Amino acid sequence: MAQAATSTSPDAVTRRDTSWIWFDGRVCEYQEARVGLLTHGLNYGTGVFEGIRAYWNDKREQLYTLRMAEHYERMRVNARVLQMEVPLPTAELCDITTELLRRNRYREDVYVRPLIFKSAEIIGVKLHDVPESFAICTAPMGNYVGTSGIRCMVSSWRRIDDTMVPARSKCTGGYVNSALAKSEALQSGFDEAILLSMDGHVSEGSAENIFLVRQGTLYTPPPSDNILEGITRQGLMHLAREELGLDIVERSIDRSELYSADEVFMCGTGAQVAPVVEIDRRRIGDGEPGPVTMRIQDIYNGVVSGGNDKYSEWLSPVYS
Repeated sequence: MAQAATSTSPDAVTRRDTSWIWFDGRVCEYQEARVGLLTHGLNYGTGVFEGIRAYWNDKREQLYTLRMAEHYERMRVNARVLQMEVPLPTAELCDITTELLRRNRYREDVYVRPLIFKSAEIIGVKLHDVPESFAICTAPMGNYVGTSGIRCMVSSWRRIDDTMVPARSKCTGGYVNSALAKSEALQSGFDEAILLSMDGHVSEGSAENIFLVRQGTLYTPPPSDNILEGITRQGLMHLAREELGLDIVERSIDRSELYSADEVFMCGTGAQVAPVVEIDRRRIGDGEPGPVTMRIQDIYNGVVSGGNDKYSEWLSPVYS
């Protein structure tokens, strides 16, 4: 079933407003950070963001950030596409993020949202000679989409092309494309959208990369089909190869291949590993999460929660 919209509780709003964030070189409460209505990034979508997960391990009473440095390095590259510079070294950004998580005393799974945006309050579309601001916010976060089986539709909206908006960059303005597709899917009774590229190849979900399983081989669209080069995607490819011995093929995928796949799953920082059980009202496999998908999900969950010491370098503990 499609996910129902939920309202934010008054307690959650209060907790968010008094949470500690980083904004333009200082720590402050979320409610202190304000931008004007004419802010360039708000009016023209001239910003770049990241999403970083932190996982709570109740047994160890420890919070682990996942591949934090890689996310900040990707952000640094993406910001340059919009003629912006992340203001601090990656190591310092990791230290600031860790300190924010400590100050907020989280004992649950958390989402970290770094954001750099053109902050001048001016009217006029351009990228050069426009000052920018940088922020890091945090918030509790559970599952972004279902992890026990979701229903998808192929969207009527096509994935943005790199000749129009830089598809590899997490550019705020580009996510209008995702929002259109996601709402179309939810309002049509589905959980998630799958977007095709302009030439009709499978690209990605509204905010997830996609994998197909066929005869024991993993297939996933290449970067040239306008996907975001996901850090979770790269990590799952490594785990599938090293832990399960699977072959992985990056190639263009036709729409009809979705229907004939043995298994389909989506992945991302928010989505984690999300099995797809139906596409366009066509059952995938036997209509249940497939064995390969579930094995990958199980391995991934073990890694991110600190339960697999082999991949401890992917994690950074928050509490001493």
